[in-house]
Amino acid sequence: MTQTYPSLEWNNDLVLDLNFMDDTHREFVDLLAQVTEVTDEALLPLWDSVIAHTQAHFDREDRWMEQTQFGPGSCHSREHSQMLQIMREVAKRGAAGNLAMVRQMNHELGIWFNTHAQGMDAGLAEHLRAVEFDPVTGAFTQPAEADVSVGGCG
Repeated sequence: MTQTYPSLEWNNDLVLDLNFMDDTHREFVDLLAQVTEVTDEALLPLWDSVIAHTQAHFDREDRWMEQTQFGPGSCHSREHSQMLQIMREVAKRGAAGNLAMVRQMNHELGIWFNTHAQGMDAGLAEHLRAVEFDPVTGAFTQPAEADVSVGGCG
């Protein structure tokens, strides 16, 4: 019998009021919900999609932090890297037959993301608004200065 875990649902606490971030986050939450519902046979390919989406998502945020000289970016980026490493390790364990671990990680990922989005990503969103960042062009209209006042890492 497959253990089922509740999935993170999109909610107002996750809204950062930056469409380009909120859209990606909404897609991520939708993928986590799909993992909750998928059959064992379809689980690993979908988990690979979650990893690919997460890699692209984190790469974009990391680029924005670098482009805009976001002060606490290094610990934010480090957290991204650590989470991707864990997700890939879970994929390996899933490929070795431990599908329950993939499902549990999906649940834990939702818990982590809820906190990450409301903390680190909220700080990044505040910074991107302050420098008037345009994600399409990579330009910003306010001078970028290392801002250590938002989104710190503890």
